[in-house]
Amino acid sequence: MTVARVSAKGARRWLAGHPWIYRSDVTERPMMDAGAVLVHDNRGKPLGWALWSPLSEISLRLLDQNPDAVVDQSWWDERIASAIARRVPLEDHTNAMRLVHGEADGLPSLICDRYDQWLVVQFMSAGLDRYRGEILNSLRSLAEPAGILARNDVPLRAKEGLPRETVVLDGDVPREIEVHEYGIRFLAAPFTGQKTGAFLDQRENRHFVGTVARGRALDCFSYHGSFALHLARKATHVTALDSSGPALMRAAENATRNSLDNISFVEANAFDYLRDKEREGVTFDTIVLDPPAFAKTKAALSGALRG
Repeated sequence: MTVARVSAKGARRWLAGHPWIYRSDVTERPMMDAGAVLVHDNRGKPLGWALWSPLSEISLRLLDQNPDAVVDQSWWDERIASAIARRVPLEDHTNAMRLVHGEADGLPSLICDRYDQWLVVQFMSAGLDRYRGEILNSLRSLAEPAGILARNDVPLRAKEGLPRETVVLDGDVPREIEVHEYGIRFLAAPFTGQKTGAFLDQRENRHFVGTVARGRALDCFSYHGSFALHLARKATHVTALDSSGPALMRAAENATRNSLDNISFVEANAFDYLRDKEREGVTFDTIVLDPPAFAKTKAALSGALRG
């Protein structure tokens, strides 16, 4: 049996609940390609199973704390079924949701989002990619999708020694899919949109702001207008602001899709726009700020603070 041995520090990290062990804490590397390995501490005590990524700084991702577990098709079926079952209540409010959220569901580095009848997946570690076939089998049988798209275009895959690609893995997947969300409709673009096609993680925030919006509203960094659409249900007028003309064109199409005529679309740099409005004494009653990540690394922090 192939085993990875880790330092006392690495073992403590796992036992404290952290799902990763870094390369620096692997004292004995398993002599195998990427896949699932049994992990021992420095005294030879088995700690459980992990996904092994030979090239990654994150060498081991906790898979199962039971050393006697068998990571086979049945294991993947059970773990993915549990994740999907947790999302069933969301079906009352939307047809788009994250079915599998990586480590949070005990499925490290796996993302699976549902858009109506279709699934979009991301395999973000070499260890996970080894089980692509088993995972696809599980998703086909449990979710019965019309098609499965892999959005494996994230930079993280390069660090794992994996190709970056966007490819249909099963069936057919349309270029655009209509999302229904608390009565609002908008188009997701699984092949080219942000994340896996849309910002599904902001769904509850969008719904909440739609319930408290009032007066004149401003949606900064509006992108395709999903916040603006919810704001427009209660606000008297919404200004959707973004620096991308094409994104605002999509936002306008989404407004038409919902028969909303109280949204105006402004193409401008948000920082410049806000400074101008401050000088003019213009105020808003409801403001949404959902900016992109300004500082993805420590080196970018000073620039992000300047705005």
